[in-house]
Amino acid sequence: MAIFELKLPKMGESVAEATITSWLKEVGDTIELDEAVVEIATDKVDSEVPSEVEGKLIEIRFQKDEVVAVGETIALIETDGGDSNIENAAPKKGEETLKEVKEVEKTIEKAAEVVETPIAKNSDSGKFYSPLVRNIAQKEGVSMDELETISGTGKDNRVTKDDILLYLKNKGTGTQKETSAKVETPKSTEKVAEKTVSKVSPVSVNGGDEIIEMSRMGKLIAKHMVDSVQTSAHVQSFIEIDVSNIVKWRGKVKDAFLKREGEKLTFTPILMHAIAATIKKYPMINIALNGDSIIKKKNINLGMAAALPDGNLIVPVIKNADQLNLVGMTKAVNDLANRARNNALKPDEIQGGTYTVTNVGSFGSVMGTPIINQPQVAILALGAIRKVPAVIETPEGDFIGIRQKMFVSHSYDHRVVNGALGGMFIKTLKDILEAWDVNADF
Repeated sequence: MAIFELKLPKMGESVAEATITSWLKEVGDTIELDEAVVEIATDKVDSEVPSEVEGKLIEIRFQKDEVVAVGETIALIETDGGDSNIENAAPKKGEETLKEVKEVEKTIEKAAEVVETPIAKNSDSGKFYSPLVRNIAQKEGVSMDELETISGTGKDNRVTKDDILLYLKNKGTGTQKETSAKVETPKSTEKVAEKTVSKVSPVSVNGGDEIIEMSRMGKLIAKHMVDSVQTSAHVQSFIEIDVSNIVKWRGKVKDAFLKREGEKLTFTPILMHAIAATIKKYPMINIALNGDSIIKKKNINLGMAAALPDGNLIVPVIKNADQLNLVGMTKAVNDLANRARNNALKPDEIQGGTYTVTNVGSFGSVMGTPIINQPQVAILALGAIRKVPAVIETPEGDFIGIRQKMFVSHSYDHRVVNGALGGMFIKTLKDILEAWDVNADF
């Protein structure tokens, strides 16, 4: 017999932990190779963790709703093989003390890391703090309420070692910025800074009202949206695009396209293809802001907002979108949209986006003012395509005719994208789409 450690697998560069949502097996159950053992959820996507071995589940180390860091052992599986991947399995005589020493050394090394990793414990507000930050806070007498007032510069605005040390240094000299809540310092002789606390009026609930608990993803989306509005200076530009040529072209080729490629040709891949070409002309839209540094992205990875059956949205990413022809774009769009509806996306497929597109027109909206998907700096909303009366210019003169038109809304971060760039971007997109050749092949 041997013991196999089932670890939380790596799920992408930006995913550092996951929440256990459901155990599919119980202690004592037999597990087949590649059989799903546990369901997990990250701030990106829900997925399952399969077993790499056959055997019997003998221990579960984390319960439902607990947060686990990537690489941690979540369960033990007893196998019939002779090999084991568990470091402390069946220690030989004389090795127990050496094993304990190594464990202590590992604990010390983790606590001393400057590059911090999130831990399972979190504050009431949902913020994560590394063991190092918590240890410093405890040593210096910084309460959890006070800790939450510190602005973080780490990934996902987490408080780093440098952040808390700078806070303590400024507090010692009396130069720290006024925070948003009243806190007590450990030294009773120090003057407590006055703060303002905004209170939310309680919501009255009547007898016939139904109280619905927000889903986990709903809470994450809500926090992500509020954080984005508080981070970026949102500005919108709007433009109306005549897509009559595209509507006519699609009507001509969609049946042949389906027969040859086995894919339905919708308007989405046509528009996404044009958007990728526009981004290539304006690479300073394809950036991210990190403190005072602008990161110009090499790849054009288009995020495509897709609706889920429960009403929430998810944003799968089309990697290197500018390198795809229309057929390739159509296959990518259809595949990601279908798997998003079936909750079958992989974690890597919903991260790494550099620019996001949302189709509000699919719900009948003429236009929208979308919120930027951080850490990106822009997002485009596609409105519904409508038949409208329009002035048509011809060499013989102007006349009124029926045209297919749509509004495009461009939200961008005014800290780094000015109105000229934001406006020229959608003007170029308009020019590309309106110049569509109705006689073109696919």
